[in-house]
Amino acid sequence: MTDSGTADGASAQPNVRTADLRLHVERFVRTRVVPREAVLDAGGPAAAAVLTELRGEARDAGLWALPLPAELGGGGLSFGAYARLAEAEGASDHGPAALGSAPLLDVTMLARHGSARVREEYLERLVAGGLRTCYAMTEPDVPGTDPFLTGSRAELRTDGSWCVSGRKWFTSGAAGADLVTVMARTGGSAGDRDGLSLLLVPTGSPGFRVVRELPVLGAAGPYEIELDRVRVPADHLLGAGGDALAIAGERLALGRTLRCLRWLGQAQRAFDLMCERAATRAGSRGPLAGHQLVQQHVFDALLALRTTRPLVHEAVALIAAGRDARTEVGLAKVAAARMLQQVTDSAIQVHGAAGLGPDTALPSLFRGGRAARILDGPDELHITSVARRVLRGYGPATRG
Repeated sequence: MTDSGTADGASAQPNVRTADLRLHVERFVRTRVVPREAVLDAGGPAAAAVLTELRGEARDAGLWALPLPAELGGGGLSFGAYARLAEAEGASDHGPAALGSAPLLDVTMLARHGSARVREEYLERLVAGGLRTCYAMTEPDVPGTDPFLTGSRAELRTDGSWCVSGRKWFTSGAAGADLVTVMARTGGSAGDRDGLSLLLVPTGSPGFRVVRELPVLGAAGPYEIELDRVRVPADHLLGAGGDALAIAGERLALGRTLRCLRWLGQAQRAFDLMCERAATRAGSRGPLAGHQLVQQHVFDALLALRTTRPLVHEAVALIAAGRDARTEVGLAKVAAARMLQQVTDSAIQVHGAAGLGPDTALPSLFRGGRAARILDGPDELHITSVARRVLRGYGPATRG
C-alpha cells in the first residue's frame, strides 16, 4: 500500500489494510480536519469552501467514502472493517463529511428500500458528494421516543403522488440538504401503531421550509422544518406503505452504533488532551501528572474508555452478522454517551479555566457528550427497553 492510503492489492490482507487505513484516516483528521474546525463550525460560504477542499484531498489520498459500496464509487469496506477506523474518523464531528462517509445511513436505506428510480437517480450522486440528505422523524410537542404519536400526514392524490404536511425538528443538516426522509402518517390517526410510512422529499419542492436553527447548549445545532402540502412523487415512498417503523429500526440500530464509534473517537481525543496537559503543565508543586487527584481523573477516564469499547464492538459484530442487536446497541449507546461526558468532564477539570475557553476542543466535545444522552433516544428509553427485554427471559415460562 502506498502512503496515499490506496488499497490496491491489499484485499488478501484485510487486517493489514484496515490497520493501515486507520493510520491514514487518523492522520488526515488530525492534520487536515481538526485545524479547520473553527471555520467548519461557523458554517457559511467559507465552511463550504473548506469542506470542498478537504473532500478533494480525501479523494486524492484514497480515503473517500470508505464504507460505501464500491459499485457506486465508494471504498467498499464492510461495516465490520469500517468500524475499526470509524473512531479515528469521528474524532472530529466534521470527519465523516470530509471523508465522504456521512451518507452511509441514507445510502444503506435507499439501496434496500428505495424504488428503482430513487436508486438510479440519487445513490451515485450521494456517494460522490453531489447530494446532501437528512432524516426527519421527531416533531415539536410530541415525545421523540413515541413515533406512534406522529402527526405529520401524507395523503395519496388521484394522480398517484403524495401530499405531505407537518412539522419536524432536530433534523440535522436540513438547511443545506437536497433530500429529506420524512416519517408521516399515511393511514390511521395519532397513536395508532400502524399507518406510518417514510417518504423521500426533495427540499426544493414548493411548501418545504426551514423554520429555524435549534442551537444545542448555545452552539450551532439541527433545524426545525415545515412541510405545507409538499408534492412528492409516488415512487419516493420507501418500502411499502406502513413500513416506516421497520425501516427506521434498521436505520437506528446502525446509526446509534456509528455514533457510539464516533463518540469513542471524541473521548479518546479528550483523553489525549487531558494526558498531554497533565504531563506538560507544572505549578509550584511540580507537574500536574504527579498529583493523585489528576491521576484519579486519568485512571477513571481510561477505565471508562476501555470498558465501553468492547460493548460498542459487540454491537458492531452483531449488526455486521445481520443478527438482532437491540440489547447490545442499547447498552452501547448509554455507555458511550455517559463515557464521552465523563471523559471530557475530567479533561476540562484537569485543564482548569483553559478547558472552558476557545483554545481547546473540550467545550465542543463536552456539549456533544451531554447531548448524546438525549439524542438518538434518551438514556431512559434504552435503559427501559433493554431491561424489559432481559427480564422477559426470566418469566415463568422460562423457568425449568
